Amino acid sequence: MKCNEIREIMPDLAAGLADTTPAMNEHLRGCVECSGKLEAFRQTMSLLDQWQVPDPSPYFDTRVRARVREERAARPAAWWEWLRKPALAASLALLMVMGVTLMQKGGVTHQETNTAQIEPGSAVGDLQALDKNHDLYSEFDVLDDLQVQDDVNANP
Repeated sequence: MKCNEIREIMPDLAAGLADTTPAMNEHLRGCVECSGKLEAFRQTMSLLDQWQVPDPSPYFDTRVRARVREERAARPAAWWEWLRKPALAASLALLMVMGVTLMQKGGVTHQETNTAQIEPGSAVGDLQALDKNHDLYSEFDVLDDLQVQDDVNANP
């Protein structure tokens, strides 16, 4: 057995939740570091078993609740607190109405704006021209005929 494998189950071994195997016992007898850590774990577990949790004050909950009530009473009620929920509901309803109206009218149209001038003949300019004239080029049968003629002329 390796040290890493022992270290993974060491807390369970110290608490008595895992049983040791002969391979573990052999490793712990041969490895001083692992046996020392296991003993330290066992000492820590025994200290934790002896530790007593201090009892909270019997009036702790009562004092906390009283303090919360005092804080609420001391805070002045703002005039907008009663208006906040209806205003939020009205604004959401208005947004929904506007959204439905825009959807029925066809939505918001997107207009392209070219802020930078692209030179024709550059790679980006050629791609933009091809994209703009895609429908024209896709229905242009002459290009297909030229391709067929080049293939026939190349292979006589």
